[in-house]
Amino acid sequence: MEIVTRFAPSPTGYIHIGNVRSAIYPYLLARQNHGKMILRIEDTDRERYVEGATELIEDTLEWLGLNWDEGPIVGGPNAPYFQSERKEIYHAWARKLIESGRAYADPTPPEKVNQYREECNKKKIPFLYRNFRPDTTTEWEPGMPLRFKAEPKDYEWVDEVMGEMHTGPEVLDDIILIKKDGFPTYNFAHIVDDYEMGVTHVMRGVEYLSSTPNYLAIYEALEIPRPKLVSLPHILAPQGNKKLGKRDGAKSVTEYREDGVLAEAMLNYLACLGWNDGTEQEIYSKEELIERFSLSRIQNSGARYDETKLLWLNGQWLRKIFNEQGPRALYERTLGFWPKAAEAYSEDYRIKVLSIIYDRLKTLSDLREMTGYFFADPTINTEMLLNNKFLKKNSKSEIEEMLKVVISRLNKIDDWTSEKLQDALNELLEQTGKKPAELFSLIRISLSFAPFSPALNLTLGVLGRETSLARLNAVARAI
Repeated sequence: MEIVTRFAPSPTGYIHIGNVRSAIYPYLLARQNHGKMILRIEDTDRERYVEGATELIEDTLEWLGLNWDEGPIVGGPNAPYFQSERKEIYHAWARKLIESGRAYADPTPPEKVNQYREECNKKKIPFLYRNFRPDTTTEWEPGMPLRFKAEPKDYEWVDEVMGEMHTGPEVLDDIILIKKDGFPTYNFAHIVDDYEMGVTHVMRGVEYLSSTPNYLAIYEALEIPRPKLVSLPHILAPQGNKKLGKRDGAKSVTEYREDGVLAEAMLNYLACLGWNDGTEQEIYSKEELIERFSLSRIQNSGARYDETKLLWLNGQWLRKIFNEQGPRALYERTLGFWPKAAEAYSEDYRIKVLSIIYDRLKTLSDLREMTGYFFADPTINTEMLLNNKFLKKNSKSEIEEMLKVVISRLNKIDDWTSEKLQDALNELLEQTGKKPAELFSLIRISLSFAPFSPALNLTLGVLGRETSLARLNAVARAI
């Protein structure tokens, strides 16, 4: 049997962390089994439809490397892949249910339905529409709601994550299949689409578990086989007490991307958020994830979202790309993240800067704050210098004298390399009798006026003789 999975998002806004994980697992399962993944856009909720959201979904999947085999852009034998374009297909299946006596037109106005619901609330009993099912109905035609006619009974099924499940007749109800606007509800449309598209594994959030008995009743009424059902546990807020929402600090995937989080890190993090292969490994390439993924290793409890872990992983991937693919490969990822002043400098110079700063980066956007002094002279801040915890015990004249000694020694270097610079710095420690934290802080601050910088000899090496000495002299004059 060919494994066929699907990712079926609704184009109702930004694509968040939970959406993306619901795409990763179907992709991994399909690729591992040489099957296919379908992208289907569930856009029948026209009130919540957001212009451009579909393109954002497509772009995000492409960025993550989650290519689909059927769907928008690529096409396929089961087109169309937008539910809004499949209305006649749903109506044809709806008529089958009407003919078999398992669906009926519901003329009841919404106000009356609300009245029924309020009556149940007052009596403190569950509201089930089947208890208020109209005795007579009219012939259904588009423009009026169509309801499923439930036949309450026990249901049993196996969820690939949650295990053996069973429920009683009390949860079955006459759910709406086709809305008044002629579009189907999710409850009906996804069943029709999954069957027609040959989907073998339906992966979705665990919040749909309570609705599964109604879905099983519809499969049964349509006389179509059930696919394998895979309920994915919630991604929880950092506190672990509720489902993750935007108010909990989690940004959209687009925001993380714009902040300089790599696609490899995002894929790595989300794949492991609720799944592991039983080892202590934390860094996974897409190929490794495909090889090792299994449904049996998806946890059945919620996974706590941890942005700190995501940023740590991103830093690991930045180093991995630099060390395994080379400085230029990482540099190509940094375009658009440099400070504006960097535009005046060559690629080679920027790669030199990147080569000494990359191991301090958490995201690519850190480049803007961490590298500014490599491209423009910093504003001299004598207070920052004099109040530094390693220097404040020195008077102005002592600091000025130290700087003069440093400038004199650096001026004598013929070969301005990191090795020769380190030799000179070591000699200055002996010459001045100062501790490294004291002397090196003086030089580092004078060069950058930044909270931190890379190793001092590397910073001097990249800045070059002329710039380094000019900055040190300028500070010496300003004190």
